[in-house]
Parts: sequence; structure tokens; C-alpha cells
Amino acid sequence: MSDVLTKFNPNNHKNLVDAFNEASEKFKDQVAYHCLGDNKTYAEIQTLAQHFAAFLSQNCGLKRGDAIAIQLPNITQYPVAFWGAMHAGIRVVNTNPLYTKREQIHQFNDSGATALVVLDSLLATTEQVLPETKIETVIIASMTDLTDLSATPAKAQEFKNVQSFGFLETLQQGAELPPCVVEATWDDLAVLQYTGGTTGPSKGVMLSHGNVYTCMKMGRASVILRRDEDPEIALAPLPLYHIFGFQQHIIGGYMYGALALLIPNPRDMDYMIKTMRSYPLSTLNGVNTLLSGMMAHPDFDKIDFSHFVGAIAGGTTLVKEIAEEWIARTGGAIYEGYGLSESTGSGFCNRPESNELGTVGVALEHSEAMIMGENGESMPTGERGEVCLRGPHIMQGYWQRPEATAETIDEQGWLHTGDIGIFNERGHLKIVDRIKDMILVSGFNVYPNEVEGVVYSHPDVLECGAIGIPSEKTGEAIKLFVVSKSGQLTEKDIMEYCRQELAGYKVPKSIVFMQDLPKSPAGKVLRRELREAES
Repeated sequence: MSDVLTKFNPNNHKNLVDAFNEASEKFKDQVAYHCLGDNKTYAEIQTLAQHFAAFLSQNCGLKRGDAIAIQLPNITQYPVAFWGAMHAGIRVVNTNPLYTKREQIHQFNDSGATALVVLDSLLATTEQVLPETKIETVIIASMTDLTDLSATPAKAQEFKNVQSFGFLETLQQGAELPPCVVEATWDDLAVLQYTGGTTGPSKGVMLSHGNVYTCMKMGRASVILRRDEDPEIALAPLPLYHIFGFQQHIIGGYMYGALALLIPNPRDMDYMIKTMRSYPLSTLNGVNTLLSGMMAHPDFDKIDFSHFVGAIAGGTTLVKEIAEEWIARTGGAIYEGYGLSESTGSGFCNRPESNELGTVGVALEHSEAMIMGENGESMPTGERGEVCLRGPHIMQGYWQRPEATAETIDEQGWLHTGDIGIFNERGHLKIVDRIKDMILVSGFNVYPNEVEGVVYSHPDVLECGAIGIPSEKTGEAIKLFVVSKSGQLTEKDIMEYCRQELAGYKVPKSIVFMQDLPKSPAGKVLRRELREAES
């Protein structure tokens, strides 16, 4: 056990489940999750998770170290399934419900998953996927299984050579079985978190019980998410299968007695705003596209933000204009942070006493950070280099990929993020770009984030993405993809705007207007997909 884990574990918990049970009993009568009009208390979540664990271990034959994939939106079944798996000593494979057949087959086979929890509306694809995987058990959930709205719960389906159960059926069977007791250790794997694939093929990030717990504690030591006398009520629109949403709402919020308002579909802005108006909200997690979408809703200014402490922004660089508008209209702060799956979702965060817009703050307590030069040297303040992290939140490695692990974590234990950053004189980190996204124009380095930051400041730009394309004259040239708010924006408008703000070699040479840009689950514009479409 690391020194940091010892510090954050005064009650000598042996694993995540011990911490979960302590929180469940401490806050037993409080509501843990609200979803689709239904509330579940901490005591109810604990009971349901224990029933699910008993079913998995005794009626499915899953044993310690096996893998179960969870492919659900933000509904209460997600935390129930996750904590049930933890009780049974089973590692969880968080899976995007929007994955294609190809992506699912890769992730299920790569992870070794033999069981799957899936939403009933996804079964058409599931049926095509199963014959090409080693999945033996499918558990089918409906959106309303655990709510008062449910009239027809999901039921078992017939699959060739695969057994299936409805989610409620598993809970009913588990309730009749003896409790499941599997003593995991802090070193046991809790999660395989597949990378978003923004820089290549998706890899499974191995996160142990210790990684998940210490990262949560390190993050919570940085930012207070409620006022002294108020309960913590957190809007949860970011996907639970994404490391950001997972750490905030399945791990962190739960351990501190928070109420998570689960948003199954963040594109349903009417439902989200209605939910926000129904509770004295204290915090939320968001990205540019989500925050700007909220503020564009006609009822946004009707929300009561009198209890609001602040938003945590991550996943992609926060646009200054969006942040300033959010602060002005809510009266609350916005704390930009930085992390990646390989660091269990966290690495840096702004703090109430030193919040600087345009930076991702300072390194988490009990962790180390370095801006590393090309020869492994630590770069001085104000100089660019690769952001490297070290600490108990760093992954165990990539699942079954020792060579990729060795390329990412060096012999001194530094995680090489692939991001280019600068420390300012106050130790705050500014992310400049990704190493592989850098564009070389006539020998000059151009960072897409800088170009996009200028374009985002145009009042008629909703989204944008910049990439490099081959050029006979300059080696590479900048191509810009833009989503206009009004639909009236022209190439000439953008060109003239950029020429006022950027050196000539940084000005895009071509502009394409689109209805939407490809984005990751966290709302990050996927430049890789823009490049692939070009090629």
C-alpha cells in the first residue's frame, strides 16, 4: 500500500468495496441517485449491488478476476452493476453505448469480457456482436427498470450459445442467494478503461482499486463542491462510461454523500434544464459544447443558482468566452482541470484560492508533474515541453500491451501524456496542444488549440477544429472546420478575423462549414477523424 493510500485510508479499508459500504451506511437515508423521476437512497443502492453480486458469482459462475462489460447510458442500473461487480471481485469494462459493431468486438475480445450488461435498445447490434466474442452471459436493462415509470421491465432474449437475463430478474434471483463475499486487494484491477482512440487504436487502461480510490481522494482534497450547510447536489450529464463522469459520480460523489442527478441523454436539453430547475444545484461537470448548449436554452436564466459553488470543466480546453459567460450568468465559479484515462481521470485542477482561467491549475496533492524536454530534461517556467505525471493515480499499464506501456511510462515512473504544456510563474499548467496534432508550416510550429481559440472567440462560431493538410509550398497548411451559430458566416469573415489575431503562417488556408463536428464522449472535437476524412 502506498504512503498516499495509507494517508487517505484511516479506517484501514481493504478495497473499494469497504469504502463503498462505509459510505452506504453513513448516508443510508440520503438519496444517492435521481433518474427519470425516481430516487434511490444509499441503503437501496447498497442492497441492490449486493443482490447483483450474488447473482453474478453464484448464478453466472463469474469469479474473481473475470471481466464484465457495462454498456449503459446514465441510469441507476450503472452504479448498481458496477458496485455489484466490485463486490464479486470482477473487473468492469466501461463501454460506450454508441460503439459500432467493430468497436464492440475489439473491446470485448481485447478485455476478455465474458458477461455484458446492455440496454435493450442496443440489442440489434449486440446480436451481431456476440458470435464474434467470448461473452457467455447477457444482462438486459431497460431505461426504466428501477423507476416508478416502469411497466414492462427488460426481459431475457434468445441468443445462440449465450444465456440472457433481464436486469430486474438478476436482482430478484440475487435476493434469494447468500451474500457474496470476495476480498479484493488495493492492487486488484477494478476497471479496464478504454482510451478514446483520439491518437490511435483503443487500448485498455488498467486501473486498480488503489488507483481509483486515491485519485478520488486527491481530487477531493483540491476542490470543495458544496457550501458548508448545503448538501452536494451534482448534475451528471457526462457519460458514466467515460473516466471523467465515472470518477465524479460513481466514485467521488458517492463516497461523500452527494446526490447525483443522472442525465441519460445530454442532447435532451429540455429535460436537463427542467432537472436543473428542480433542485438546488451545487455543482456539475461539463465541457464547452455542453455549457454553451445549456446557456443557449431559453429557460437557462430561470435556474436557481443561489446554492451553486462551481462547475468542473475538463475533457477539452475550456473556451474563455464560454467560461466568462457562465460565471457572469450563474454567479458560480468554473474550475478547469486536466486528466486522462491513464491518470484515472485527474492530474491537474484549479482551486478556489488560485483559479486562473486559461490554465488547468496545479498538480493534484501528493502527485508530481514535469514539463519534459526532448532529452528528458525538466523545462524551465514558460518553456514548452511534454506534460509528464507521476503518482499513485497513474495506471498499472495497458492491458496485455507491455510494449505500449513501456513507451508511455518510463523507467522513472513518469507517465508521458503526449500533451504539450507550459508552466507559468505560479505553477499553473497551460495545455498548448498534443504532440501529434502539431502542424508544421514552412518550418514554424502551429498548435491547433491556438488557432481554434481565436476562431472560437468569433461571436458566430459554435464549434471548430483545425488540422494540417499536405501543401507543396509550405509542407503543411491549416484547414479549418467550422459550425456557425447563425448559418450566415462566410469563409471571408473567418479569414479576415484570423488575420487580425494570428501571424500569417497560422491563418487557415481553407475553411469548410459543417452542421456538426465529430466528438468524443467527453465532447472533445476529434481531429483524428477530421484528418481521416481528408485522406
